[in-house]
Amino acid sequence: MTLRRRSLPMGWYPEDPESLERTVSAWRAAALPAAGSAPAESGALAVVAPHAGWVFSGRLAARAIAALAPARTVAVIGGHLGAREPPLAAPEDSFETPLGDIAADVELREALKSELSARSLSLRDDDEADNTVEVQLPLVASLFRGSRVLWLRAPNGSAALALGEALHAAASALGRSVSCVGSTDLTHYGPNYGFSPAGRGAEAESWVRERNDKRFLDALLALDGDLALELGERERSACSSGAAAAALSFARSAGASRARLLEYATSLDVRRDPSFVGYGAVAFY
Repeated sequence: MTLRRRSLPMGWYPEDPESLERTVSAWRAAALPAAGSAPAESGALAVVAPHAGWVFSGRLAARAIAALAPARTVAVIGGHLGAREPPLAAPEDSFETPLGDIAADVELREALKSELSARSLSLRDDDEADNTVEVQLPLVASLFRGSRVLWLRAPNGSAALALGEALHAAASALGRSVSCVGSTDLTHYGPNYGFSPAGRGAEAESWVRERNDKRFLDALLALDGDLALELGERERSACSSGAAAAALSFARSAGASRARLLEYATSLDVRRDPSFVGYGAVAFY
């Protein structure tokens, strides 16, 4: 049995199990609707969740993942791949989290390889440390106790859409209930990222919130994976747009007909800085 150890340094998410559980419980309580209002919608086929450190985007990620339908397996699709790279899957049998090890769905991983092969695509081993999947695993461990995980990474190209379709086909062939997380941040703006097309200050913040991030989120809400990929690359409005596109493609293959923006925020809501990042939580139903 092989185990993938955590690779992110301290600070990305709580180290202590009790602290981690308290944090997630508090976020879930804060997301509950006020008395007398409509109940929160759950049962999403797939979601898009941000992947920064928990202090910046963990609450939004928790809100997204908590909206998923219960499932035997949670597929977490990360990114940080170029458009022409192949999809990746972690080859380990389990993954370390502060709440204990999570078993990988090895059977689903092998079925996915076969489905991708039928589409003339390969699923290669992911042997690199990467935050886009790892940062979501403690949330899955807390919110989906007993579920297995499929660790995937998607390129920012058309193969991401094929990955989502193949994942649904593989799950259907096995009779497996699967929920899917696309781990994607939005615009990385400012001098730290070498991207400042709208200058600085209030004008830049408005441009990111109301134009660049909004256009990408609108593409997801329109269930348009091709447009999301195009905007993410051309307008730099997403980090790991392929992950969001793959989750959307999985959801559409599973019958999703609508999407909902659960929440939007930026790192500026936590800390003021000339460089900042956008975050969106989206659910597909």
